[in-house]
Amino acid sequence: MHRLFVAIRPPAPIRALLLGAMGGISGARWQREDQLHLTLRFIGEVDRHRAGDVHAALGAVHQPSFEVSVNGIGAFDRRGWPDAVWAGLAPHEPLKALHRKVDAALKRVGVAEDQRAFLPHITLARLKRSSGTLGNLLEQVGGLTSPPFTVDHFALFESALTPDGAVYSMVERYRLG
Repeated sequence: MHRLFVAIRPPAPIRALLLGAMGGISGARWQREDQLHLTLRFIGEVDRHRAGDVHAALGAVHQPSFEVSVNGIGAFDRRGWPDAVWAGLAPHEPLKALHRKVDAALKRVGVAEDQRAFLPHITLARLKRSSGTLGNLLEQVGGLTSPPFTVDHFALFESALTPDGAVYSMVERYRLG
């Protein structure tokens, strides 16, 4: 079985910017450089045959390349407690358009449609309830921005869960433009 997801990996200077914004929350599990990505679509566990179908479907996705920028830091919460810190990206529309096209392509090969709302973001940290509050992270780096960068491809990744966290391997890249 293969645990797959579709994502955009930001370029090295953007990853370095994000790494520099990390820290200051006790108990947070910060993402490593090799884990920084924007998930377009989580697929989940599929067999080898379905993985081949997914690859073929993603190869048929067409969209022009586009530019986005890091645009602030925020947090998701669960039942009133922060559980993840993320960096936002803007503008949303080209990312949402690509998400819709990826979702439609996957639906054509039998992958259930994504039921969650899509908010373009890059997860920076995962928090346990015992992590407490975000401290002053949002005040310190909440306005984090970057120069625009070009998104000219997306990729299919495989995720392996280990005791030290997830390890992501790029399976295939798909060019935009």
